[in-house]
Amino acid sequence: MFAFRYASAGAEAFHRPLYYAAFTGLFLFSAFRFQVGCDWSGYYYQYWKAADINWSALASNREPIWWGLLGLVQRFGLPYPTINVVSSAIFFLGVHTLAKRQPDPFGFLILLLPILIINMPMSAIRQGAAIGVLCLAFNAFVDRRAIMFALWVVLAAGFHASALVFLLLLPLTTGAYTQLRVALAALLAIPGLVLLVTGGTGEAAIRGYLNDEREAFGAVFRLSILVLSAGYFFVFARRKWAHLFPRDYSLVSLGAIGMVLSALIIPVSSIMADRFGYYLIPIQVMIFARLPFLLFKHNQALHSSLPYIGLLLVFVVWTQNSWHFAQCYNPYATWLFGLPGGSMLR
Repeated sequence: MFAFRYASAGAEAFHRPLYYAAFTGLFLFSAFRFQVGCDWSGYYYQYWKAADINWSALASNREPIWWGLLGLVQRFGLPYPTINVVSSAIFFLGVHTLAKRQPDPFGFLILLLPILIINMPMSAIRQGAAIGVLCLAFNAFVDRRAIMFALWVVLAAGFHASALVFLLLLPLTTGAYTQLRVALAALLAIPGLVLLVTGGTGEAAIRGYLNDEREAFGAVFRLSILVLSAGYFFVFARRKWAHLFPRDYSLVSLGAIGMVLSALIIPVSSIMADRFGYYLIPIQVMIFARLPFLLFKHNQALHSSLPYIGLLLVFVVWTQNSWHFAQCYNPYATWLFGLPGGSMLR
């Protein structure tokens, strides 16, 4: 994908077929993996737990849409890997709706691969599905459709409750992006955060994150990339973006602020900070993929190629040197062409 992107530079007519070819390939690669991904076993246990789901009390569940899907997979007697296909379809559908709004959808997709695609729809599938739905919310935010934005965020929270935090952006979905509106959002965020913390979702988050002694592998590294991306945006790209892409300037600038704030959560919980940071990667990649269109006065080629080179290096170093990657993803196996080694799907 990286090689094709460089080879097709200046030949935009090839980008659309390349995008659809890569999109289809990545979906199949993600959806039909077999015993691949760090959370494969964890969701396997959830799959069997869903066999005893109480449908009458589903609405009171912390993530009712997710458990409802698992329950349906069980009810129809489908094998466990089916849920990977469903979650990947939701993720890639959401990504597609966001990608087709970009000047370079192929570049956008490429830059999602090294971190987001491998870690979410190929592992943390519940949050991966939530991110896919949240991409629809981002589009509604840009379109200033407050009701649809709120609806998509609530649906995303049905997969992963942490997505509810994006409801705090609701006051900014209507009208221009101004300092007054940012201040209003911050003011309304106070009772919003109180409700999230004191409610069932907040209590579960505290039990799962704050009282958990585990650490998110690579969280500091991933969040550092987010912070550097935000700094780059504010120093080099913010004014150009506001001039050339005013329609989604508020989304991208708020996302960049969130990238910086995510790092402040690390001392409290690296897992919580990491989970929040993943939601911001689509916005980070929007910034990266549009750099060739911002028309820098100097070093245009360097600005345009830096994200590709940087993420390619991250990808190579991570895949070749991380014991965590080797444990979770190596070797890759798929059941798309039959079961590997005579293994059973269930």
